[in-house]
Amino acid sequence: MKESGRKFGALSPCAACKLLRRRCAQDCVFAPYFPADEPQKFASVHKVFGASNVNKMLQELPEHQRSDAVSSMVYEANARVRDPVYGCVGAISSLQKQIDSLQTQLALAQAEVVHMRMRQFTFSSSPGAIDMAVDQAPMGESLWSC
Repeated sequence: MKESGRKFGALSPCAACKLLRRRCAQDCVFAPYFPADEPQKFASVHKVFGASNVNKMLQELPEHQRSDAVSSMVYEANARVRDPVYGCVGAISSLQKQIDSLQTQLALAQAEVVHMRMRQFTFSSSPGAIDMAVDQAPMGESLWSC
């Protein structure tokens, strides 16, 4: 049975301690968030932020916020590995451009729908169409009744 990436009895070093080549202590701050079976997770965070900075950040946070902080650091580190200059901002900018493009396409489609409805309304309200409707309407019934 495993608990936080460690086996009972024998200590299995977490991914951080394994990468840093140090003994993983029982109270290791990295162990709950960087299990041994996910070494790439800590490797990218270490490459971008450094182990000492990650350790300081985790120590300063209350325990209930550490998991979210690690998730954010992993996301940012992976984004920085893919795009060293812009990181997450580059991904956000790309998504914003997609949103702008899709909003433009939606506005054009909505304008086309309005244009088609106007053409349909103009066609159905032409003088010949009204005369045909009057001729076909039963006596005593208004053309405007529902």
